[in-house]
Amino acid sequence: MNNYLEHNNLKNLKEDKEIERKIQLILRVGKVLMESGADANRIVRNMKRVGVFMKIPERRLQIHITFTTIMVNINTGDKSITNFQKCYRHGVDMTAISGVSKLSWRAIEQDYSLNEFEKELRFICLRKRYYKKPLVMISAGLACGGFSLLFGGDFFAFIYTSICAMIGYWTRMKCNLLKFNPYASIAISAFVATICAYFIHFMPTNTPWHPLIACSLFIVPGIPLINAIDDFVDNYITAGMTRAMNTLLMIGSMTFGIAFAIKLCVVQDFTSLSISSNSFVVCAVAASVAAIGFATIFNMPPRLLIVVACGAIISVGVRNFLMLEYDCSQATASLAGAVIVSLLSLKAVHIVHAPSHVLTIPSVIPLIPGVFMYRLLFSIINLENVDNMNYHHVLNNGVNTTLILLAIAVGVAIPNIFFRNYINKLKEDKLMFLVRTKSKRA
Repeated sequence: MNNYLEHNNLKNLKEDKEIERKIQLILRVGKVLMESGADANRIVRNMKRVGVFMKIPERRLQIHITFTTIMVNINTGDKSITNFQKCYRHGVDMTAISGVSKLSWRAIEQDYSLNEFEKELRFICLRKRYYKKPLVMISAGLACGGFSLLFGGDFFAFIYTSICAMIGYWTRMKCNLLKFNPYASIAISAFVATICAYFIHFMPTNTPWHPLIACSLFIVPGIPLINAIDDFVDNYITAGMTRAMNTLLMIGSMTFGIAFAIKLCVVQDFTSLSISSNSFVVCAVAASVAAIGFATIFNMPPRLLIVVACGAIISVGVRNFLMLEYDCSQATASLAGAVIVSLLSLKAVHIVHAPSHVLTIPSVIPLIPGVFMYRLLFSIINLENVDNMNYHHVLNNGVNTTLILLAIAVGVAIPNIFFRNYINKLKEDKLMFLVRTKSKRA
């Protein structure tokens, strides 16, 4: 009798250890995705796919997602085991998101062991980024320079903006290296970039104020904003609220740094100047440069850079065409550009074998309304001097900025809003087909 109990206890202990290991691997998958900038729906979908690979019935696997914590529960019938994982470092790594997605499918197709899966997951976590820090700094500068061209700047403004943005990005890297608070790092880098742009605007150029507008746009939290909208749409309210608050804090920090520099340098309100767009060809080149620059910051695989550049040309081209030819508002035109790129990415996914968000987000970044953002900033700075007659201009700037940013985010989320069930059904059918095929082989 004692031997029988001892045997059962050892068997239960081994089963508990195996379940514990599976939970830890599932949590690690979630952590990698969360810290790499994936939305909650994608995280849960990948974690459940890994659960299928581990032969865990979906009804036995429960997952709870917040921005800073991921919780997993496995109910075996006899017992319920729960564990959680904290997520502290939030950045953007498109290669990690794509790599985890491919690994989850490959593990099912090739019937990986847990050791093989863990080895490849560790490789994804430890793999060096494609681009060295100096190259990322240069790319961030060129991306902001591309924005200055999109806003109507000349070639000299492009050069000056790029230099100022590089200095600002280098400052942010140093602040992060010194373990500064992330919001303080954002404020300091925005301050430094704006100060540099103010002194550079005295250099020879026909568009002296464009570097000031575009030099700190590498900080704009496009991915957190888009992910917040996605989480709200997918009913991950807690994660979405936290992401939205994080986005507001990042924008607030950026605004504080820019506003402090403007006040210190006593910059006059120049946003009433006429800011015209460049030709379609120049805008296409500028959009592709901006998108590739941000794709480099996001650590996108080099093979996808040309795809992102084409997406940016399409999104900006559609926006400019609708605004110039049909007199559409910038919010409406930006929404149309983002929607078209999002829909095209659904087809491109099967060609380039990368998640749709990896392709879409860098492609719509050039739609950011830098001029309206600056007008709103000056309105906020000079709010105490605004009279009743000019109050509607302040309100108009705020509404336009908000509408354009929301239009971009909603445009990216369109596939999730209208085609989520269809896309999930296709993925579920593919998953079931792989499971049935593997069962027949066994």
